[in-house]
Amino acid sequence: MIPSAFDYAAPATVEEALGLLAAADAAGDDVKVLAGGQSLLPVMKLRMADPSMVVDLGRIAGLNGVTDSGDSLLIGAMTPHHVVATDPLIAQHVPLLAQAAATVADPQVRHRGTFGGALVHADPAGDLPAPVLAAGATFLISGPGGQRSVDAADFFQGYFTTAVEEGEILTGIRVPKYTGWGSHYEKFTRVAQQWSIVAVAALVRVEAGTITEARIGLTNMASTPLRAAAVEAALAGGPATADAIAAAAAHAAEGTDPASDLNGDAAYRAHLAQVLTKRAVLAAVGLQAGA
Repeated sequence: MIPSAFDYAAPATVEEALGLLAAADAAGDDVKVLAGGQSLLPVMKLRMADPSMVVDLGRIAGLNGVTDSGDSLLIGAMTPHHVVATDPLIAQHVPLLAQAAATVADPQVRHRGTFGGALVHADPAGDLPAPVLAAGATFLISGPGGQRSVDAADFFQGYFTTAVEEGEILTGIRVPKYTGWGSHYEKFTRVAQQWSIVAVAALVRVEAGTITEARIGLTNMASTPLRAAAVEAALAGGPATADAIAAAAAHAAEGTDPASDLNGDAAYRAHLAQVLTKRAVLAAVGLQAGA
């Protein structure tokens, strides 16, 4: 199928884009914001979305790229997945994001799809929300009242729902640096390029053989990404050994609400969360599964 006819606008500034959104809202028009288009265009072709106007952010300068901001990195919302996966600043300071971005779909999607677009799409099976949540990122959102900041813990609100409101645009994501921490993104799929059935994002700091802090994000274990708080608590202060990590990973499904679908029921996903958490943490501390 092909989309219905729609008006198209490509503003040069965030302010111009916000003005277009405000005018469309005042007129009662359905307007969609276009980032990389890897989620929006397919649903428009199926006419699951039928906007009267599409506002393309691709020509707005300053929304693409990675900037060192001292104790954090600022990632523009229009930065392609491929850049996140290969950027040297991210590789040095938050390699977890690079590891996760490298697993997104295929090379074509990674070159066209955008970091911010995927996060606003908020698919619970998407590969980027859980790592961003684990990293404690802050989302920068521009709207009619100016710019506001939203913590990652408050950004994801439900299936395909975020804190970005009508008439607003996500412009950037600020991520604290985890220089020297171990990290790993462990993803389970049945076929290549499939959405994650379950995945785990792990950030672990080890000092003198002891895990001093761990931040664990779970993909597709609820309608939003989740922190595995029970695992984090069990790891903190314990030895960076395979046995201790396995014992902590056994708590991975606590507080989750996984769906049952054609890819697996809730019990299967709960089991996967435990297995993948163990693998992710082992890799993050430099041990191999089975060690």
